[in-house]
Amino acid sequence: MVFDVDMIRGFYASYAEKVAQVRDTFQRPLTYAEKVLFTHLYSDRDLRPYQRGAEYADFRPNRVAMQDATAQMALLQFMNAGKDRVAVPATVHCDHLIRADVGAEKDLATAATTNKEVYDFLHSVSRKYHIGFWGPGAGIIHQVVLENYAFPGGMMVGTDSHTPNAGGLGMVAVGVGGADAVDVLTGQPWELKVPKLIGVHLTGHLTGWAAPKDVILEILGQLTVKGGTNAILEYFGDGLDSITTTGKATICNMGAELGATCSIFPFDRNADEYLCKTGREEVAVLARQHAADLQADAEVYADPATYFDQVLEIDLTKIEPHLNGPFTPDAATPISQMKAKGPANDYPMTVEVGLVGSCTNSSYQDLARAASVARQAYEKHIPVNGQLIINPGSEQIRRTAERDGILEDFRRIGALIMANACGPCIGQWKRHTDDNTRKNAIVTSFNRNFRRRADGNPNTFAFIGSPEMTTALAIAGRLDFNPAVDTLTNADGNAVKLDEPTGFDFPPKGFDHVDVQPVEEVADPKKIEIVIRPDSERLQKLEPFAPWDGKDFEELPLLIKTKGKCTTDHISMAGPWLRFRGHLENISNNLLMGAVNAFNGESNKVKDQLNGQYKEVSSAAKDYKAHGLGSIVVAEENYGEGSSREHAAMEPRFLNVKVILAKSFARIHETNLKKQGMLALTFVHKDDYDKVREDDRFSVVGLSHFEPGKPLTVVDRHQDGTEDRFEVSHTYNETQIGWFKAGSALNTLNK
Repeated sequence: MVFDVDMIRGFYASYAEKVAQVRDTFQRPLTYAEKVLFTHLYSDRDLRPYQRGAEYADFRPNRVAMQDATAQMALLQFMNAGKDRVAVPATVHCDHLIRADVGAEKDLATAATTNKEVYDFLHSVSRKYHIGFWGPGAGIIHQVVLENYAFPGGMMVGTDSHTPNAGGLGMVAVGVGGADAVDVLTGQPWELKVPKLIGVHLTGHLTGWAAPKDVILEILGQLTVKGGTNAILEYFGDGLDSITTTGKATICNMGAELGATCSIFPFDRNADEYLCKTGREEVAVLARQHAADLQADAEVYADPATYFDQVLEIDLTKIEPHLNGPFTPDAATPISQMKAKGPANDYPMTVEVGLVGSCTNSSYQDLARAASVARQAYEKHIPVNGQLIINPGSEQIRRTAERDGILEDFRRIGALIMANACGPCIGQWKRHTDDNTRKNAIVTSFNRNFRRRADGNPNTFAFIGSPEMTTALAIAGRLDFNPAVDTLTNADGNAVKLDEPTGFDFPPKGFDHVDVQPVEEVADPKKIEIVIRPDSERLQKLEPFAPWDGKDFEELPLLIKTKGKCTTDHISMAGPWLRFRGHLENISNNLLMGAVNAFNGESNKVKDQLNGQYKEVSSAAKDYKAHGLGSIVVAEENYGEGSSREHAAMEPRFLNVKVILAKSFARIHETNLKKQGMLALTFVHKDDYDKVREDDRFSVVGLSHFEPGKPLTVVDRHQDGTEDRFEVSHTYNETQIGWFKAGSALNTLNK
């Protein structure tokens, strides 16, 4: 079944003409990303050459996808917008709230009971507003979208940072906060800074144990977690032919770890085959008819340096398996270097757990290749030294893998099959361990490995690899095991070697399709009542944030000066806190609890200037708020890296934090702060960060003349009576300044 087929037909009916208009306006050949971007402008009148990385443009995406943890806040905001139904096709996917514990069947039953209130809320809102609903167990949002909704040339937004996964099928797919999603759901323009373009030229083909995952792990090592900020990575070259659509989706998925707006691959025979194999032959036919415009113009490929802001050259033949980590996804280590690097850096070298799954690597091909490694351990009598945990990407994949014996290959070596859900990747893992503070190592096929993320243990060294490498290292039980050259001792005492992984790109018998109809036709949606109990601990109706009072911010106490990496995991932890994602007051208790205080090196322990006591960050913020005071957060580089969770912006806003002053911001988080009426400022001179002391009070001067491109002044008054004054910059445009003045973007929508 092709979902939203009328929308897709209508899109392709005008696509070629729109591309021609863009080319005529730009008066030059176009990259593929430009074709997709500028055929989705909110108004054709806005078509003009934009300055990349500087100007903003308004877009009209084709669809919205939301996962259950972020959908709660997005839909609570949408309910305040006064609309009868969503303006574009949209879906909700229940994948984040299922805790991995003892296995799929029992874990799903537990989730259905534990999360009933939230699931009922999401289902009723979906029915009322004509939103597709994929219940618990249906699969991970991005795999389900790739299998059912993604189409070449389309544009979508999703309330999850790994929405760019759909770029593997040729979409401009961008992770956003819930407020951005509400813009699209209500039919309003969706604003985005026009991205710079990074061309990635792939040549050759992957060999041996190298997998598509290793391509993006290599690129992360080159560009770092900031290297793709405000940019689209567009892939091209003859190397594309040897990478499947799901492999390309893996690469696009982890482009989020570069800070990239999104990543995209052109339509090709792999995409055509994937569409057909997943039951979307009609979409494949339409895409074939527009194949020339579902890739860059020939002149771009002939001279990429002229059309891209940066070009990376990647020879796939030279790529070797990587392990990236610990604690950051851009710490890239080829497996051949781990024997030296591991001991030199005091890594725990015993692999205790291997985790295969997540939205990044849970396709049929991923499971098949990993299972080929597991099968060898069984057939060659190799002892399995680590625990192996598997999360299939969707019910369609799970059923197909079960039918084809793939899951049995895992079970035969003791693997635990978890639900078709995010599980440990998002911290939803009840890890069975003797000590959850002990130093240890795990290997995952996930996308992120921030400290505490998987199991809550700050001393878990998590390394990211491909599914097949994760399986091999779990079997070997060693972080420095290189299956290309090393041997293992089997039960008979013989030295044996693992063969290179193999696996079908598609199931030989076809997918075991799941018959679903996620959008329920309701006779009278207005009669559906959305019930939120006043005493609920999980859900809470949103009250509008107060508008700006027209005055400068004066004498704001410092809430915290964070030291080092401060991701959205540090600002608003996931794991057990996911249960409060629909209750702003309750989840605000985790505000910045993972951030390191620059003055004492501790987490969640800051000085309350009103009484001199050290307490939790949220408690200090509540005290300031109770006394009518705002506060300020000072941070270092790439503040808000990681998830799209807008709770990391809504929580400080709720607790009356007025300003985040950082050396630099991650793209999604900066936008989320703006959407919620926060002031996101950056140091003009980064060493001004060093001037900030623990007892300082801050004033932001010049807000009455808050204008695009015009710096503001911060007065930093120290307790000894001295002060520092320094310039701070911002990236607000006129529209975003309007959000600040109104108190939030949603407040402007409701005017």
